[in-house]
Amino acid sequence: MADWTEQTEQARGWFEDLRDRICAEFEAIEREAGSDAVFERTAWQREEEGNANPGGGVRSVMKGKVFEKVGVNVSTVHGQFAPEFAATINGADADNPHFSATGISLVAHMANPHVPAVHMNTRFLTTRSAWFGGGADLNPPIPYEEDTQAFHAEFRAACARHNPTYYERFSKWADEYFFIPHRGVSRGVGGIFYDHLECADESEWERNFAFTRDVGEAFLAAFPPIVRRRMGSQWTEADKRQQLEWRGRYAEFNLVYDRGTLFGLKTGGNIDAILMSLPPEAVWE
Repeated sequence: MADWTEQTEQARGWFEDLRDRICAEFEAIEREAGSDAVFERTAWQREEEGNANPGGGVRSVMKGKVFEKVGVNVSTVHGQFAPEFAATINGADADNPHFSATGISLVAHMANPHVPAVHMNTRFLTTRSAWFGGGADLNPPIPYEEDTQAFHAEFRAACARHNPTYYERFSKWADEYFFIPHRGVSRGVGGIFYDHLECADESEWERNFAFTRDVGEAFLAAFPPIVRRRMGSQWTEADKRQQLEWRGRYAEFNLVYDRGTLFGLKTGGNIDAILMSLPPEAVWE
């Protein structure tokens, strides 16, 4: 496996900086709503027998007036996959199970049903291969076309700066990925999803890292205006019930289909960090 240590550290630094800026913006929204809620950060260390540097991460969680529950987590881990799991990962197998991974993962569940929940994740992984992946999707219990269009516009622009085919490919991928087969419904109104942006050399790494940074910037540009536009909306008990039922669907997707959840559980990640994506309250009929 090529040595991608320096690139992993550069990516980690970017993900941490993005986390800090997102957290600051979300705390500012809470202050605008008359709340003093702030993120609580909890560091964790991964354990792996025989591994002197397994890595770890930091959970950043806030529960406020606008953000009922939001987590913005960054982790950087190194180690070996279990043989059966290695066979499912790009560039790994039972004979070459070594990996490193660094990334940021965000999920926000909102107090007001008119404010959409949201997910964003970007990551850099290495095995015998090295690649970027990630994406973001908007998950409104009560959709507004204005919000959907604004969210997609930021990611369309980010994609266009790097490759004219990216938005069409990655938005279609998001529609397919963020689909709940056993329900026959999408979990939201889409966004973008991408994986295996391969880095065969330094120039490809620079190009794919630049795109991944733009994905993070697009999220920061897209989501806070939507929150501010909707967070003062009046809502009914029927609206709240709709939100709680939708959250049940969201939980089903993350527990049954989500790749990030599986990856975290299979690599000895922090359970609380992995499951921070689950909503604080949900209902099933």
